[in-house]
Amino acid sequence: MGGFFGAVSRQDVTLDIFFGVDYHSHLGTRRGGMIIHDPKDGFQRQIHSIENTPFRTKFEKDLAEFHGYSGIGCISDSDPQPLLVRSHLGLYAITTVGIINNADALVERYFSDHGHQFMAMSSGKVNATELAAALINQKDDLVSGILHAQEMVDGSLTLLILTDQGEILAARDRMGRLPVLVGKNQQGHCVSFESFACHKLGYEVAYELGPREIVRIRPEDFKTLSPPGEQMKICAFLWTYYGYPNSNYEGVNVEVMRYRNGAIMAQNERRRGTLPPVDYVAGVPDSGVPHAIGYANESRMEFARPFVKYTPTWPRSFMPVNQDVRNQVAKMKQIPVPELIQGKRLLFVDDSIVRGTQLRETVEFLYESGAKEVHMRSACPPIMYSCKYLNFSRGNSDMDLLARRTVQELEGSEGQEHLDEYADAGTCRGQCMLKRICEKLGFDSLGYQSLDGLLESIGIDQDKICTYCWTGRE
Repeated sequence: MGGFFGAVSRQDVTLDIFFGVDYHSHLGTRRGGMIIHDPKDGFQRQIHSIENTPFRTKFEKDLAEFHGYSGIGCISDSDPQPLLVRSHLGLYAITTVGIINNADALVERYFSDHGHQFMAMSSGKVNATELAAALINQKDDLVSGILHAQEMVDGSLTLLILTDQGEILAARDRMGRLPVLVGKNQQGHCVSFESFACHKLGYEVAYELGPREIVRIRPEDFKTLSPPGEQMKICAFLWTYYGYPNSNYEGVNVEVMRYRNGAIMAQNERRRGTLPPVDYVAGVPDSGVPHAIGYANESRMEFARPFVKYTPTWPRSFMPVNQDVRNQVAKMKQIPVPELIQGKRLLFVDDSIVRGTQLRETVEFLYESGAKEVHMRSACPPIMYSCKYLNFSRGNSDMDLLARRTVQELEGSEGQEHLDEYADAGTCRGQCMLKRICEKLGFDSLGYQSLDGLLESIGIDQDKICTYCWTGRE
C-alpha cells in the first residue's frame, strides 16, 4: 500500500519529514522518498529502494543535504515517488497513495494523440503518480485538476502536492478509502496518514479530511479549498490489519477496535457452543495479537505467546514480490517457545486469512514443535474478492484467495454463484468450506468473524465502510 507525511513550518522541517515518513514504514518496504522546499534553494529530492534496508537507515546519510521550511515524503509499495513536475500550473512535487486500475485506458484516451510520453518502469507500466500529475495538468488550476484526476481514476487516489510557494495541498480520495489528518503545533502544520506520527512529533491532530476534500496547508493556517463529499467508503482493513495500534481513524482507535473484535468473536462462539477447550489463546504476530487478547479476555481462556517473530532483521513478510521468498521469510521469523507448545491445545487468532500459504507453514511449524491441537480463527470474514481500491489481497486472480480456491474445489463454477452462502458459517455450504480448509491446512477447527461482528467492532456508520473484498459489492 503506502503512506505519506508532510509539514510546513516557520522552522526547518527536515527532521519532521524524516521521522514522520519513517513512522509509515509498516505500510510498505519497496521505496521511500523525501522532497524538501527552501525559498532560496528550491526543491531537494531523494528516492531510495528500501527493500533490503529500512527507510531510516537509507535516508540518514541524506539529511545533511536537506533544508527547508516545507516538505513531503512517502513510503510506497509501487512507484518511485515523490515526483517533481513542471507544467503550466507551475513547479510542484506530488506523492500519491492508491491504485489506478484503468491506467492504460486513461493513457490511450487522453494522451495517445497529443505527443505525450511517460517514463515506463521496468514492468512496462506507467508510473501511477506521473499519470495522476498528467491528469491534474489538464485543468487550469491544481484544485480543479485534482478533482478531475480523482473522477477519472478507477480505483482510488489520495495525494499530497507541495508547491514552489512552500504550500501543501492535501486531497483525500473521493470515497475516503484512506485517512488524511492535519496536525498543528506552535510553528506550523503537518499532514499525515497515521495519527500517531503527528503526536510523536509534537503536533496535535487538528482536523481530519472528509472524502473528496482538498485542503491547503500553510505554516499559519489550513483552509478547505474543495468541500468534502457525502459518501465515504473507508477501508475496514485499516482497523483489522494495516493500521498501527495507536492510530485513530474516524475517531476509532485501532487497538481498541481489535480487542472489541476478538471479544465479539468469542461472544458469538459461546452463543453457538463452538468455543473449543484449549490451553492457550494466542495471536498470530503481530496484528493478530490484539484480536486474540480480546478473544481470550471474553472467553476467559488464558492468553499466551507460543511463538514470536524475530523482527530486528526481518521486516513484514508479505512485502517481497516473490511468493517463495515471502514463505521462506515467514518461516525464518517464527521462533517457538517449546514450553508453551509441546502437548498443548492452542487456539490462534489471525487478522485475516488471504491465500493461506503462510498459515499452512505456521500450522506445520506448530505441530513439528509438539502442539497437540491447533485451532484457527480469522478476525474478519472469508476474503472472496481481490481488492481493487488498495493493495490488500491483490493477486493475479481471485482464485489466488484461499476461500475462492476452496469453493472452486468443492463445487466448481456453480459454487462461484453462491459465495454469500459460503461466507456464512451458518449454512451447509459455509460448513463445507470450513471443513475443507481444515483438512487442507491441518486445523482442528476453523472460524471466521462474521461481517456483522466486524462492522460492530468498528462502530461507525456501516454504510461508510468498504467491505468489497468480502461481499464484492461497492
